[in-house]
Amino acid sequence: MNTDKILIAYDGSDNAQRSVAYVAAMVGHDGTRQVDVAAIERPADRDLFADDAAWKAECQRRNAAMRDALDQARAMLVAAGIPDDKVGTRFVESCRSPLREATECSIGTSIALEVLRLAEEGGYGTVVVGRRGVSKQEEFLFGSVSTKIIHAAKGLAVWVVA
Repeated sequence: MNTDKILIAYDGSDNAQRSVAYVAAMVGHDGTRQVDVAAIERPADRDLFADDAAWKAECQRRNAAMRDALDQARAMLVAAGIPDDKVGTRFVESCRSPLREATECSIGTSIALEVLRLAEEGGYGTVVVGRRGVSKQEEFLFGSVSTKIIHAAKGLAVWVVA
């Protein structure tokens, strides 16, 4: 575990953006920490589209939007004073994506476990997640990424930003 490496789990939501802002405020002018923002692709459900072309177009739109959001998150961190060479982004494609080009992909069973895998493989000491705005009943029935990360994380700090 490297306490100088921070991984922000990012999905483009308002809570994820608050997580980026929180990390920027906490470590902005430190200059020694590596901060990476990672997104796990969640492709559109194929069954919701009339044909493969429409599905592929929606997947392309979502990917472009997420990559733009990652770039904006990176820019926010750099603007807060984190050196350019200490901020990175990572987009993990879904194995189910019709656009997949990378050799590494997410099988999509659990975003939380995928984030923890990235943290372990990258030697991160801290994972930062935004808390999704769900009711207690919804969280009990469906769970949440932040709750699953808290319960499954071992040997690292987890910052949950509300």
